[in-house]
Amino acid sequence: MSSLKNRIRRLLPIVGLFGLAAVATPVVLGVFGLVTWAEAVLAITVLLLGVAVCGLGMGLRRLRLSVLELSTSVRTQTGQVTELFGQDRLELARSLDGVRAEVKELRDTALPRAVHNITRSGVRSGREDYEQQVAWTELREYLDVAPFMPPLRGWAASPDVLRILVRIIDRDRPELVVECGSGASSVWIGYALRKAGAGRLVAIEHDARYAELSRALVAAHSLADIVEVRHAPLTPVPAELADGVSAEVPWYDTEALTDLKGVGLVFIDGPPAATGPEARYPAVPALLSSCAEGAVFVLDDADRLDERALGDRWLAAHPELTRVEEATEKGAHVFTRTP
Repeated sequence: MSSLKNRIRRLLPIVGLFGLAAVATPVVLGVFGLVTWAEAVLAITVLLLGVAVCGLGMGLRRLRLSVLELSTSVRTQTGQVTELFGQDRLELARSLDGVRAEVKELRDTALPRAVHNITRSGVRSGREDYEQQVAWTELREYLDVAPFMPPLRGWAASPDVLRILVRIIDRDRPELVVECGSGASSVWIGYALRKAGAGRLVAIEHDARYAELSRALVAAHSLADIVEVRHAPLTPVPAELADGVSAEVPWYDTEALTDLKGVGLVFIDGPPAATGPEARYPAVPALLSSCAEGAVFVLDDADRLDERALGDRWLAAHPELTRVEEATEKGAHVFTRTP
């Protein structure tokens, strides 16, 4: 199309000259009297009409060519659009197939499994909450504690493991109880010892600030004559107390334990797990020589792998210990020293 336009542009000057010559010819003939002026005007009119007809024909040809070009372009664009639309439909169909498969998987497998897990978790949580509420109520009624007691669970010991400790205190009437860690449980154990009518508690705490808070809590419940909170920072474990995994893990400074004799019950709820692997292992080798015959060690958080592993090591290293596993919220293993 562009080449045709270029040709037409090149021919326009020549056509214009021929047109001027054709129009001028009748005029010249009229001037020289070879034709009448009426004939000259008629000839010019005919020539102009011919030029107009030629222009109109050329315009129609150009219009036809433009229409053909537009039609071709439309067909091409229509084909491309149809092809793209077909590809999009194919991709959309594939995507919908994937979505249908995922929805089917969700409906048939994932959703029932999630509902089952949520239901089971809700039932388990409800059962645990109920059991802890029962244990809390039993502890309050049996120990006749103050109206406002420090909360349990979470970081603190749970009511069910404290119920085990209270039963042991009520049964054995230990002269000395040692707690690895301190806090709310120290208050509850203090009430249990007061109920038993004898014995005292020494709680060892690695954090100086928390030791002060525990002392204030004990004093608020008027138990300072029964409960003593000692600050024992974490230090490297003496070689004779370290074994295997926990050899490089710090434990409470044993200087805080040198005067302890006749220990009848040890509650092991520290150091925190973040201290290191099997961080609570030194409790038995550090305290066993200070324990009375028949002494009991209660290990909290025994559902954790570290606590179970260190309990196995205690049994292997100290044949005089026997273990009973208690079903509590966090797991509790009770080790008893037998002659």
